Amino acid sequence: MKHYKTAPEDRISLPHKIIYGFGAFVNNLLAAAIGGMSIVLNLGLGMNPALVGLLGALPRLTDAITDPLMGYISDHTRTRWGRRRPYIFIGAIAAGVIYAMLWQLPLGMSENYYFWFFLIGSFIFYLAYTVFATPWVALGYELTPDYHERTRLMGVQNFMGQLAYVISPWFLWIMQAWFFDDLVEGAAYLAIGIGALTIIVGIMPAIFLRERFKQPVPREELVKEGEAVPTVGQALKKNIIDFFNGFLETLKVKPFLKLCAATFLVFNGFMLVASFQFYVIIYYVFGGDQELGAEYAGYSGTLAAVSTFCVIFLVTWMSTKLGKRRTFFIAIAISMVGYGSKWFCYDPDIPWLLLLPAPLMAFGLGALFTLMGSMIADVCDLDELNTGQRREGMFASIYWWVVKLGMALALALSGFLLNWTGFNVDLNGAQTEQAIFLMRLFDALIPFVSSGLAIWAVYSFPITEEKAHEIRLQLEARRGEPAVEN
Repeated sequence: MKHYKTAPEDRISLPHKIIYGFGAFVNNLLAAAIGGMSIVLNLGLGMNPALVGLLGALPRLTDAITDPLMGYISDHTRTRWGRRRPYIFIGAIAAGVIYAMLWQLPLGMSENYYFWFFLIGSFIFYLAYTVFATPWVALGYELTPDYHERTRLMGVQNFMGQLAYVISPWFLWIMQAWFFDDLVEGAAYLAIGIGALTIIVGIMPAIFLRERFKQPVPREELVKEGEAVPTVGQALKKNIIDFFNGFLETLKVKPFLKLCAATFLVFNGFMLVASFQFYVIIYYVFGGDQELGAEYAGYSGTLAAVSTFCVIFLVTWMSTKLGKRRTFFIAIAISMVGYGSKWFCYDPDIPWLLLLPAPLMAFGLGALFTLMGSMIADVCDLDELNTGQRREGMFASIYWWVVKLGMALALALSGFLLNWTGFNVDLNGAQTEQAIFLMRLFDALIPFVSSGLAIWAVYSFPITEEKAHEIRLQLEARRGEPAVEN
């Protein structure tokens, strides 16, 4: 396999990679915060858990519209500051302010009041979140034209994003700290801190990074001599048609669909049974001892988190030697070994064995969000070669909508799957043999099979390092001048 050395002008400095990674930190922090803090609605305000679940699911349905629309708007924006940076700047500020306001919940109101207050506020928050997140993801796809530098960039941003998951498990502890009167007050102050951090960190990519591509010419310059400038109505109609055409054209890009399918399978195969691991540890390994089971589950989770940081570095290095597709195969195969080994390592007679699968399973998600972003950036180049357009925003929005849709489905189905096993919380450590067997089977088999299908989905992904280099040469020849602005 032929390798191409990264040219100095194609490299992104480490400080700039870290600054781009701040966007991942904000992205994951907000996602983890609004999910983890929702427990306050139940424990602090007494809201029905079913309503709390609806509050988590309903606002995300709008992402199917707002994400692609924001991608299209970003792709077609022309400003002196670029296509992405203005939205990143405004979106970070708006998301931070709205998130802080969302948790300033007045006491003594009805359940109906809290439901509608939080539902309407969540719709507004997620809209601001989309204004920030979609252009930020798209910016990463275009920061460098180099095959390997893209992977290094995504490796750093994935590392930075994982830091949010080191902080988020402490949110409940913070909210019920002794210096707060109750959970509601704790949530109000924590939200202010999260909002301020979102603004301070989130605007940094907009301030310090620069976009590669020159902006499209104004519509007036596209009007041929003698033709009238389109009216506002005509321009709006054209934009609506262009949006739907662009959306449909993106869905026809087969290499992109392969990456979406692989992500859906790996990520949501994991998410579907994410809670099963705790049930298996508590009710199978420790016979219903929740305190000891939670302790060992914590050890396993911490080990998995630390391992994920190591996996990101290893996968980034492997990709420069073996290519992205082969590295994906190896990493996902290792994670499959981890999932399969849970059947043998979750042993009541040797409890500490349950720690062994954790570092192997970390290869799944650690590799996924390092390699997929880099491979989608390669797809954007292929799309430009075929269509003449740069549509990073549209690709970013559809990809992450697939991730969020799959997550919502996985979280919704996981409860039904647990019920199907026959698990009964009232039985405590006396669960039936069938329930224990099915919980163990689903915990190991579902992510094992879905990861195997993900390897199959990416097997025919066509963009190798050599192919990416050929595409780049053709694009630069077509442009007739460097894509980087001087």
